[in-house]
Amino acid sequence: MKEFFVGLFFIIVLIILAGIGVLLTPLLLLMTLALRILISAILAIFAIWLLGKCIIAVWEKIKQKNTK
Repeated sequence: MKEFFVGLFFIIVLIILAGIGVLLTPLLLLMTLALRILISAILAIFAIWLLGKCIIAVWEKIKQKNTK
């Protein structure tokens, strides 16, 4: 009898967890979209910073060449 209740408890817990998973699907999709936007923004900011750093480095090299 104990095995029956353990099996029944397992099936009930599995159904509850599946239900929670189905209910959380829209939240997970929104979080995925937000994470994608956040990573894109961070990469764009990094690219702009890197471009500025490269421009300043080239500018300094040109200045050093012109002063010699």
